[in-house]
Amino acid sequence: MTATDLKGAVPTPNLTGFTMPITAALGAFFGLLAGQATGAGAFFGLLSGAVVGAVLAYILVTLVPYKTGRWAAIAVMAIVGFAFGGKIGIVVGLLAGAVMGWCAYWLHTGRYRASVPPYATAGQVLWHNTFKLICGLILFFLIAPIVIIIPLSFNAQDFFTFTPEMLALDPAGFSLKHYQDFFTNDDWLRPLKNSVIIAPFATIISVSLGTLAAIGLSQSHVPFRRAIMAILISPMIVPLIISATGMFFFYSQMGLFLENTFGMSKSLSGYIKVILAHAALGIPFVIITVTATLVGFDNSLTRAAANMGATPATTFFRVQMPLILPGVISGALFAFITSFDEVVVVLFVGAAAQKTLPWQMFTGLREQISPTILAVATILVVLSILLLTTVELLRRRSERLRGMSPG
Repeated sequence: MTATDLKGAVPTPNLTGFTMPITAALGAFFGLLAGQATGAGAFFGLLSGAVVGAVLAYILVTLVPYKTGRWAAIAVMAIVGFAFGGKIGIVVGLLAGAVMGWCAYWLHTGRYRASVPPYATAGQVLWHNTFKLICGLILFFLIAPIVIIIPLSFNAQDFFTFTPEMLALDPAGFSLKHYQDFFTNDDWLRPLKNSVIIAPFATIISVSLGTLAAIGLSQSHVPFRRAIMAILISPMIVPLIISATGMFFFYSQMGLFLENTFGMSKSLSGYIKVILAHAALGIPFVIITVTATLVGFDNSLTRAAANMGATPATTFFRVQMPLILPGVISGALFAFITSFDEVVVVLFVGAAAQKTLPWQMFTGLREQISPTILAVATILVVLSILLLTTVELLRRRSERLRGMSPG
């Protein structure tokens, strides 16, 4: 299969006036970065990158099939990168080859018009693709600060910067010692234990109260529904420092009441205060997700269950809950993440015995700059990705159950 045989592709006849110049400009961009990094100079990198991009585009779209050409571009640019930049040059070359190879075929086969109507003008096509580029740059702007900590967490040195060994991809520059310190140091294990204790209990309370509130507010006969909803989700809107200050005064009195009336220890009352405070922060997330699930709920099912003699509790657990379960689980995951990552409220409400993982990270940045924070941050990022992936899968399942998307 050649490049012009791709399904749905519209060949662009002007190779030298369209595909090659744009690919050459992309190659010039990569060449400029490579020239600055290797010390060869900006002009040399710009010129050589443009030449490589133009030649690569011409060879790919005229002589090499699509799938073979993509891999050939990656291989060639990896070799060029290794010749000029060593091991790190291979990584840059792989990226440049993948991007330029894809761009050459994307332009020459007319796939840049695939998402626009056939009657769209050149200006409309340009704006459509420019808009997608802007969205991609915004995504990179949001994700880059998070992703950059992942390789830094494997630094063999106690630094927060990339060492020369890491930039050269020298195995001696990478180590798992920060992860080992996290899993063996009591200064980190105790906060981890506290987070694992507090977050699940706060999630259970948030799910229980938030689900009941969402079901109640979904009833049309409830008066002042909008005002009540606004009050219940206010912890998401009010600045966290204000909520934390109010919780400090409220829960400090509650802690004294529990200690004096029931004889609880300060440690136990401290855990209760933090759990209740985190539950208050998680309830709005549960209300919003469950309310969104209830929008497509068929209330005739509950009426049918009542006509068959089912009690309200039986109707809820046997009829309503299975259908809104994806929304409930999504809210629970958001509440869990909120509790597990929260640091401001626990600083106000908790004590040293309730120090959580984010609190320890905050202390480590302020008092002792420990690179172990990078390893902890990487673990939290991976955990968040797994939980958000679960939320997305549950959302799609909920849409299928409601008939909003095909199975």
